[in-house]
Amino acid sequence: MSTNERLGDLRRQIDEIDGRLIPLFEDRMRISKKVADIKGLNNMAITDDVREQQVVDQAMALVDEEMKGETSLLMRSIIAISKEQQRKILFSADAPLLPPPRKALRENLTCAFQGVPGAWSEQALAKLFPDAERRAVEFFEDVFLAVKKRRVAYGVVAIENSKTGAIGETYDLLRKYGCFIVGRTWIDIKHCLLAREGLALSDVREVFSHPEGFRQCSNFLRERAWDLTACRNTAVAAEMASGAENGRTAAIGSRRAGELNGLRVLAPDIMDSSDNRTSFVVISPEPEYDENDDLLSVTFSTQHRSGALCELLLPFMAGGLNLMRIESRPAGSDKYRFFAEIQGNILDENTRSVLRQASAACEYFEVIGCYSNS
Repeated sequence: MSTNERLGDLRRQIDEIDGRLIPLFEDRMRISKKVADIKGLNNMAITDDVREQQVVDQAMALVDEEMKGETSLLMRSIIAISKEQQRKILFSADAPLLPPPRKALRENLTCAFQGVPGAWSEQALAKLFPDAERRAVEFFEDVFLAVKKRRVAYGVVAIENSKTGAIGETYDLLRKYGCFIVGRTWIDIKHCLLAREGLALSDVREVFSHPEGFRQCSNFLRERAWDLTACRNTAVAAEMASGAENGRTAAIGSRRAGELNGLRVLAPDIMDSSDNRTSFVVISPEPEYDENDDLLSVTFSTQHRSGALCELLLPFMAGGLNLMRIESRPAGSDKYRFFAEIQGNILDENTRSVLRQASAACEYFEVIGCYSNS
C-alpha cells in the first residue's frame, strides 16, 4: 500500500469517528441549552468552577497518562463552547452598552492638549479641530480633569506609537476619570535634533526630550555618549534647550517646536523607523457615535484563572468581529485590566450581542467609545 493510500485510509477512519462525534456534540449542546434555561430561571451564574473541574477530572480518569493533557484541553474547550451558547441565550436582551450619544460639538470649541505649543499633541489637535482654541496643560491627567469638569469641549491625548506601543498612562486615566473616546487620528512623527544657531553636532553634550522621543530615536542616540534628560514632552524639551545656560545642549522634537523656540535643525528625521507614527484619541465627558463609526474601545477584567481570557474572546470569534489589539494594565495584586479595540459599531445588532456575551464572561466590562479614525 502506498503512502497516499495509507494516508487516505487513516483519513477515512477519522471521518467515520467525526461522524459519530458530531451527533454526540449536538446532544451535549442541546442539554447545555436546558441547563441555561434553568440557570436563567433561577438567576444562577453561568460559570461553576467546581462543576467544570469535576467534568475535566472525570474525562482524564478515562485515558492513559500520555493523553491527559490533550483530554483536559478538549474538555475545557467543550465547556467554553457550552458556556458561550448559554451566554447567547441568557444575554440576548438589548441591554444598553453605552449611554445615549450627544451631538458632536462644532462651534466655539476649546480643546486641551498636554504640553506647550509645538508638541505633537498640539499638531494632532490642529488636525482634528483646526478652528478650535487650544489650551495647553502640563500633564496628561490635566487634560482628563479639564474634560471631566467641562472646562473644555474635548481633550486630545496620545495613546499608541507604531514603534514603542501603547501609552499606558492614557489607558489608566481613561478608566480613572470615566471619559469616552469619540475620535482618533494618526500623526507622522518626524523627530529632529534641534539646537541653537552655531552649535555643531560634535559639540553636543546633553539632549532633552520626552522618554518616548529617546526610545523612538534609540539607534541615533546609541552611537553618541550624550547625557539624556527626560522632559514632559518634546516641545518642553525644545524650550529647555533654547533657554539652557549650557551652550552644548540640544533637544529631540518637531521642526515646529524648533521654529517656535528659535532652534535650527541639527539632524533631520533621526527616528529609528521612517514610518514612525503616534495615534491620538479625542476624549469627551459623554459618548458621541452614529451609524458611520467603525471602531469600538472596551475595557474589562476577568477572573484570575486558567482560560478566563480565552472564554471572553470566544464570542468575538463566533460573531465575526475583528479584535484589532488588546493591552493589559496592572490593577492590583495578581490582577490585570484589559483594553481592546474592535472593528464594529455599537448600533449594529450582532455587535451588541457579541459585546453582551463577552461581558457575561467578565468580572467587569465597559464600552468606552464608538468612533472613527480621522
